[in-house]
Amino acid sequence: MKIYLGVDTSNYTTSAAFYDADGGRAVSKRRLLPVKPGEKGIRQSDAVFHHTAALPEMIRSLAGETGAVPLAGVGASDKPSNIEGSYMPCFTVGSGFAASLAALNGIPAYYQSHQHGHIAAALFGAGRLDLLGAPFLAFHVSGGTTEAVFCRPDEESAFTCERILYTTDLKAGQAIDRTGVMLGLPFPAGKALDALSLQSDKQYRIRPSVRDGCPSLSGVQNKVEKMMREGEKDCDIALFCIESVAAALLAMRDALKEKYPGLPVVYSGGVTANTVLRRELAEDLAVFAPAEYAGDNAVGAAVLAAIKDARR
Repeated sequence: MKIYLGVDTSNYTTSAAFYDADGGRAVSKRRLLPVKPGEKGIRQSDAVFHHTAALPEMIRSLAGETGAVPLAGVGASDKPSNIEGSYMPCFTVGSGFAASLAALNGIPAYYQSHQHGHIAAALFGAGRLDLLGAPFLAFHVSGGTTEAVFCRPDEESAFTCERILYTTDLKAGQAIDRTGVMLGLPFPAGKALDALSLQSDKQYRIRPSVRDGCPSLSGVQNKVEKMMREGEKDCDIALFCIESVAAALLAMRDALKEKYPGLPVVYSGGVTANTVLRRELAEDLAVFAPAEYAGDNAVGAAVLAAIKDARR
C-alpha cells in the first residue's frame, strides 16, 4: 500500500488528504478560513496565520481516521497557477510543511500549482484520470480565477496547462460572492446563492460582453445593485447573477470548442459545483466532479504526487 499525503493552503481553505495509490481511494479534510460577517475576503497575513494553526490539527484528524500510515511521498500546492509571477503567501504554509515532512521522513516532496491540483481532483472525483493520457480542455472557476486552459500530457509534471481564455475583470466567484454579500449571505456565498437561486421561476436570456472569447463580468455587479434598488426578489437577483456567469462560461466554452474540436472539457473549481451552471454547461464531452472535489481540496495534490512518484 503506497500512501501519499496532499496539502493545499489556498486563499480560503486549509486542506489535507491521504491518497492510496494502489487502491485508488482518498480520504480528505478541509476547513474554510474564518471571514468576518459582511467582509468580501481575507488578508494574506490572516490566511497564513489560520493555515499555520489549522494544518497540524487537520493532519492529526486524518491520522485519527485512518490510523498511522507510512508515507511514500507528499504533494503540495506552491502557487496559484503556472503563469509567470503567480504567487500568494498563503501557499508557503503548505509547501513549507511538505518540505519539512519530506526531509524528516526521507520521502520525496512534489509541488504543483493550485490550478493543477484542482483539475487533478476533478478528474479523480469524476473517475476520469485516464484523460491525463491525451490533450483535453479544462476550466478553473473560483473566487480567484476564471480561466480556460489547454492541457496536454507531460512526463515531469503529469500535465501542462496553457491559459487560452479568461475573464477580463471580475472572476466568476467574485461576482457570486459580491452578490451574496449584498444580499446578506455568508461569505463565501456560493452554496447559499445556489440554494437561493433555485427558488426563482424567472427566465433570463443574457448576452455576455465578450471580446476575442474573453468575457467581462463587471456589469453583473452594477446590474445586481440596480435590481436591489428596484426591489426585485432576492431569489431572482441570485438567479440573474448565476445565469450571467453561466452565459460568460458558455461563450468561453464555445470559443474553445471551435479552436479545439472534439476534446473533453473538464470543469474544476468551487463555482462549478453550482446547480444552474452544471445544467447550462452539460453536454456530451463535459466532465464534472462531485461537489466535494470541485471546491478547494488537497486530493489533487496527493494524486499528482503519486503519479509523479511512479514516473521517477
